[in-house]
Amino acid sequence: MRYTIFGESHGPAIGVVLEGVPAGLELDLKAMDQDLSRRAPGKDGLSTARQEADKVHILSGLFQGKTTGTPLAMVIPNSDQHSGDYESLRWTPRPSHGDYAGFISSKGCLDYRGGGHFSGRLTAPLVAAGSVAKQLLARENIWVAAHISSIYGILDRPWEDVEELKTAAIKPFPVLDDGKGEEMRQAILEAKEDQDSVGGSIECAVAGLPAGLGAPDFGCNVEGIFSQSLFAAPAVKAVAFGAGVGFSYMRGTEANDPFTVQDGKVFTKTNHAGGVNGGITNGMPLVFEVTLRPTPSIALPQESVDLRTGEEVEIEIKGRHDPCVVHRAVPVIEAAAALAACETLGI
Repeated sequence: MRYTIFGESHGPAIGVVLEGVPAGLELDLKAMDQDLSRRAPGKDGLSTARQEADKVHILSGLFQGKTTGTPLAMVIPNSDQHSGDYESLRWTPRPSHGDYAGFISSKGCLDYRGGGHFSGRLTAPLVAAGSVAKQLLARENIWVAAHISSIYGILDRPWEDVEELKTAAIKPFPVLDDGKGEEMRQAILEAKEDQDSVGGSIECAVAGLPAGLGAPDFGCNVEGIFSQSLFAAPAVKAVAFGAGVGFSYMRGTEANDPFTVQDGKVFTKTNHAGGVNGGITNGMPLVFEVTLRPTPSIALPQESVDLRTGEEVEIEIKGRHDPCVVHRAVPVIEAAAALAACETLGI
């Protein structure tokens, strides 16, 4: 499937067009609503105060509850914009945001309100598209689930099986160890009190992919396909498969995954490779971890420049922003992974 996300944070609506959706899928809109509600900000002080209904309106590609095989167009209205909060930032880009790069790319025509097309608001249609992908994967007994693996250096415990991970993924604060989750919450609230922000990481698994998908070549490499999709999610700055950077601390005897046979099927006893060898799936769960940067929109004074005059200026960002995006990004990463899995499968 190919997808195109459209809209801006403070425009009338955001949405996505999915092309190549197989005909005949009975689309579960309740499941889509559940995924979108996981992405939505809560009322616990950990997220932005912006509240949107995120109700998906399907314009085409669905008839009598089933996909038709034509482009599936989905729209989510915007209703809670405070555009005036951004007028003072029109000519003074926020550090580490997409403002300056977008200004140059658009030749000065960027919609600067709320980050425009660069806003985390655009992850809502990504989650909607990912829900369609998840439902297609479920027909092949393939499942995607993720959890917060760390926030500000506080680590969740490792997962032991996919069912455990699926249970953690749908928690209000998606961690395996609720005690560690409470420590993470406190770190977010402390950053918010300091008018600052924190980052973290999300670990995701795709279970059920058959062995033999992909190729070592450019454009066909499974790790490359997934990375391309994952880096489209705002705030993602690193992707690591399997043991990732941990390989740099290992010897080959520790890093290698020994083969074994169970019920006539080949498995590996460990999964340090994250389910991929030579750019090709090996039948083990595809496992990766993404790192998300701290939210760049913080309330403390920051240094910028006035793009009209070239003078250095100090800015203070107003508006409603997340002190941490990691807990809201878990369904976003699942969505990106599900879309990449469909591409890997040729769906």
